Amino acid sequence: MASWNSLPLHVSYEVVGWLVFTLWSISFYPQVILNYRRKSVVGLNFDFEVLNLTKHTCYLIYNASLYFSSTVQKQYKDKYGHNEMIPVAANDVAFSSHAVLLTIFTIFQIAIYDRGNQKVSKIARGILFVAWSVAAICFFIALSNHHWLWLLSILSGIQVCMTVIKYLPQAVMNYRRKSTEGWSIGNILLDFSGSIGNYGQMVIQSIDQGSWANFSGDIGKLMISLVSVFYNILFMIQHYILYRPKQVSNSETPLEVEINKSSDIPAAAKIV
Repeated sequence: MASWNSLPLHVSYEVVGWLVFTLWSISFYPQVILNYRRKSVVGLNFDFEVLNLTKHTCYLIYNASLYFSSTVQKQYKDKYGHNEMIPVAANDVAFSSHAVLLTIFTIFQIAIYDRGNQKVSKIARGILFVAWSVAAICFFIALSNHHWLWLLSILSGIQVCMTVIKYLPQAVMNYRRKSTEGWSIGNILLDFSGSIGNYGQMVIQSIDQGSWANFSGDIGKLMISLVSVFYNILFMIQHYILYRPKQVSNSETPLEVEINKSSDIPAAAKIV
């Protein structure tokens, strides 16, 4: 069984991991709080939320299986080497569990709050149908030959695809409206910081082990951070450079401004 060679690096790994968990977890709350205060989800992209739920569900299954299942861990070590550490930490399982719960809660808000004429697009529903059909077919294939690590790699691929797709509706909406009003920049900054920290955690493990196998062994974790960083930079460019927000009046608090901005958002852009 692989173990840590350096206690300081092990401690650093755990500290960075839980810092990433905190940053990524907090990033869900600005939208949830805003929905509650406005009693409305007008302006929140529904495609983003349902694609996000599929993404985080696949990520949770991957993390929990690799972290808790001795069978999956054995298959991982048989493939990547018995001296390699499992690339999933407790904070990964905690984050993905929290992400699924918060996304479900946000979808619950969509069901109970004013949503205007917004709805999930047909394209998004088609994408979900294809994704879960592939997952179901691969599950029955894996069930017959017990290739669970292979199944997890498929789920990892699905969640990477969801990560790539889920941001597109909001990016297109910003471009069409020439504005980032209604999209929390705090969410983006927290997500960006968490993604950078995620890379830092993987680098720490690689330095300690003298091997970069954890990057190829957990390609899903690697890719979602890479994709998230790309889109976060895009959103920051849109917010701070291309479509700079209007100046805040001294008579308005930041909360009032955020609520007023969100109230003016048109129906969510669909994936095209």
